[in-house]
Amino acid sequence: MTMPPSSAPGPSGRAQLGSPIDTDGPRASLYSPEFAADPHGAYREMRKRYGSLVPVDLAPGVPATLVVGYYTALRIFNDEDHFPADPRIWQQDIPTGCPVLPMMQWRPNALRNAGNEHLRYRQTNTAGLDKVDPYWLHDTVAQIATPLINSFCTAGSADLVRGYAFPLAFAVLNAMLGCPAEIAQQAATGMAAIFEGVDADRGNKMLVGALLELTQLKRAEPGDDVTTRMVQHSSGLSDTEMVHQLATLYGAGIEPQQNLIVNTMLLILTDERFGSEVLGGSLSTRDALDEVLFTDPPMANFCISFPRQPILIDDIWLPAHQPVVISMAACNNDPEISVDQHSGNRSHLSWGAGPHVCPASSMAYMIAQDAIDQLLDALPEIRLAGSLSDLTWRPGPFHRALTALPVVFPPAPPLPEL
Repeated sequence: MTMPPSSAPGPSGRAQLGSPIDTDGPRASLYSPEFAADPHGAYREMRKRYGSLVPVDLAPGVPATLVVGYYTALRIFNDEDHFPADPRIWQQDIPTGCPVLPMMQWRPNALRNAGNEHLRYRQTNTAGLDKVDPYWLHDTVAQIATPLINSFCTAGSADLVRGYAFPLAFAVLNAMLGCPAEIAQQAATGMAAIFEGVDADRGNKMLVGALLELTQLKRAEPGDDVTTRMVQHSSGLSDTEMVHQLATLYGAGIEPQQNLIVNTMLLILTDERFGSEVLGGSLSTRDALDEVLFTDPPMANFCISFPRQPILIDDIWLPAHQPVVISMAACNNDPEISVDQHSGNRSHLSWGAGPHVCPASSMAYMIAQDAIDQLLDALPEIRLAGSLSDLTWRPGPFHRALTALPVVFPPAPPLPEL
C-alpha cells in the first residue's frame, strides 16, 4: 500500500493526511478531573477542531485516537480485518506500571482477540450466558435488592453508589457465576483497582488469583451456573483461558452495570421529563435507560482496536498498532444522527457493534430495570440530596461514573425479605 505522507497541519490546525497523534498542539486528556466534570463539552470542542478522529491521551504518555463520529465508528466496528482488537504489538512499549494497561493489554479472551480465537472465546461466553433463566434473574435481583434497601430505608438517606448499585451488581454477577463470597470479594477488590488505575498491576494479580480459584472449584464441584457451563463447553478452555473469560465478565458485569443503574437514577431524580413521569407510570424505567444509553453511557469510551497497518479513514492516516478508541458517548450524541426522542430507540452504540457487540445486553437491561423498579417501589418519594452541581464524577478515560449519588426520602419500614 502507499505509505502515509508526513503530517502537515492545515489552516484549521488539523493534521491533514497525517496521524491525528502528530498534531501541532497538545492531545486532549481523557483522564483529567476537568474532562470527567464536563466530557460532553470536551466532545463538542474535539469535534469542532478535529472532526470525527481526535488525538487524545488515555494516560500520561499513552496516545490514542478517539472516534467521535457515529458513522466512522460503525465502519471501524464492522472492519475487524483492518481494526483488530489484538494489542500485543502496542503493549510491547508500554511500561508495566501504566494505569490503563490492565484494561487494554492482551488476554486470551473474546475482548482482546480477532478471527477464530475471538469466535472460540465468544462462543464459550455466550454458551454460559444464554442459559441464564430470566425468571431466575428477576427473582435474584429482588432477593438481593430487598435487604440492601432495608439497610438504609429507615435512615431517610443513602448513597446509591456504595449503598445500592455496586453491592447489587456485584452480588447478582456472583450469583450468575456461582462464585462464593470469599472468592468474590478478592475479585471485586482487584477489579476496582484496575478500573481506578490505582495500583492496577497489583489489582490485576488479585483478580487473576481469585478467578483461578473459582475455575478450579467449578471443575471439581460443578453447579448450575455460568462458570460451570463455560468450563464444560466443548471448546475445552484451559484454566488460564477460563480466568480471562471470567475477568471479562467481572469487568462488564460490575462497574458498567453499577454506572448504568446510577446514571439512570440520576436522570430520574433530576430531569422532569423522566422523574415525574417514571414515578407516575407514563414512562417506563426502560425509557429512562434508553435515554442514558444515548446520552451518558456507563462505558463512555472503550471498544479499542489496533490497526494492523497505517490506514486512511476520513482523510486522516491512522498509525499502525496504536489504539483507536470508540467514544460511545460522543458518537451517540453526534449531530449527524441527533434525534429528539430516545425512548424505544436502540440505535445507540453503547453495547458496541459488529463482531464484538455485547452478548449480555438484554441481561444488563433487565438487571438495571429491576434494580431501579425495586428502589422506586420501596421509596417512591426519593429525591436527590443537595444540588446537581454538588455531584462529582470519577476521573478516568473509559467510564462515566459518579463518586456518589446521595439521596433522601421519608423513612420507611423495612420490606419483607424474600
